[in-house]
Amino acid sequence: MPARTGQEYIDELKNRPREVWIRGERVDDVTTHPGLKNGVKAVAALYDMQHDPTLREEMTFASPSTGDPVGLSFQIPRTADDLMRKREMMSRWAWASCGMMGRSPDFMNSIFTAWAGSADYFAQDRPEFKKNVLNYHEFLRENDVTLTHALVNLQRSRTPASADNLTEEVALTAVKQTDAGLVVRGSRVLATLGPISDEIAIYPVASHRLADDDWKHSFSFSIPCDTPGVKFLCRESLDQGRSHFDHPLGSRFEEMDTVVFFDNVLVPWERVFLLGNVELCNNYGTGTMSNSHTGYQVLNRCLVKTEFMLGLADLIVETLGSGSIPHIQEQVAELITYRDMMRACLRAAEADARPNQYGMLCPAMGPIQAGRTLFGRTLYPRMIEIIQLLGTSSLMALPAEADFESGIAPEVNHYLATDSTDAWERSKLFHLAWDASCSSFSGRQVLYERMFGGNPVRNAMMLFSNYDKEPFRQQVRAFLNADD
Repeated sequence: MPARTGQEYIDELKNRPREVWIRGERVDDVTTHPGLKNGVKAVAALYDMQHDPTLREEMTFASPSTGDPVGLSFQIPRTADDLMRKREMMSRWAWASCGMMGRSPDFMNSIFTAWAGSADYFAQDRPEFKKNVLNYHEFLRENDVTLTHALVNLQRSRTPASADNLTEEVALTAVKQTDAGLVVRGSRVLATLGPISDEIAIYPVASHRLADDDWKHSFSFSIPCDTPGVKFLCRESLDQGRSHFDHPLGSRFEEMDTVVFFDNVLVPWERVFLLGNVELCNNYGTGTMSNSHTGYQVLNRCLVKTEFMLGLADLIVETLGSGSIPHIQEQVAELITYRDMMRACLRAAEADARPNQYGMLCPAMGPIQAGRTLFGRTLYPRMIEIIQLLGTSSLMALPAEADFESGIAPEVNHYLATDSTDAWERSKLFHLAWDASCSSFSGRQVLYERMFGGNPVRNAMMLFSNYDKEPFRQQVRAFLNADD
């Protein structure tokens, strides 16, 4: 089956209803629910790009199984050209949402592609798990499946230990093994895109390490979202049902975050990839180098998002005629610097890419870690602040689309025009700036980027512990011991 269309994606969601709850209501159809339907349309538009005659060569490659065109994010990279082609494809998809959709399908495609490229890692647990990984990757590729994931267990209490404090009361737990498969019960967070995905993957995450005796919580698997016993609980939708003019981002790119409950869910054995091996579960990211591939996709999206913020800022300055003011120039120049920093990290990850032990080419982790950490903790919150500083009162002097068709339209058109832009275009731009920097949609984006890579303190601890600092210590010692 070749790369699917947007309509095929929508039809699959309709034909396989899953249990989804939002604001006390059970959702009958995620493709028509007011809080979810526009997110569905945004994902469908990505799949349709694969069938655009002008983009197909950039978005797909020939399936090794059938020769049909399939999504390029499923290709296991062996050469630098493979890697750069994937980057160009991912940039196309990232720009379709201005970098605002963190769970576009290429993210999860990247991890399972990396696992397939390092499938021998899973054979260390059980030989059949290697086969499971390879078969599942082929299934994803040939059916163009949309995936979500949920990585973190809920906890009754938190401690400053290196591992999470897990209990069978709330954490996702393997409760039984049968001839048919593994039975699991508990909860996981946070499944972004969960209600509008085809399947959900469960696996550990490095920033939430498993303790040595946490074998009941040590597993990796993937199942359809409509599997009996799987339930998705949504947060409040950020799509307020307004027009694209009034909420240009929130009305398009609600990818929805969910808590997932598992009520004695059966996972077929062919869908299990790791089980009961704490060490392999804790180290799969570095062992397979899948972290470098998901990080590469994330860093690419962050670069696109930075470029979007830079373009938005420059349009604000142009519209308000403030480009000759020194501090305005300084703020836009700061965004230019951020863009070039992010691009430098991405290019360094490509330039220093090396094959892993299984022969798969992997982007360098150092630049990826640096770029992701800077973006989430420092750069993106500052970008939001700069948009607010540049926009000032124009971010609140915002007529709605309906005002231009009302009795007050003459005043709106007269007083809100600038020397360079009429009132309609000015209002349209500043609604975008509001949605990017001040709205509830924007607030979720800042939190998402801050926490995307997991607990930042634990990440810093792991970097401190694992980074090879000895060459730099040696240089300092050599200087200290040098003759005067």
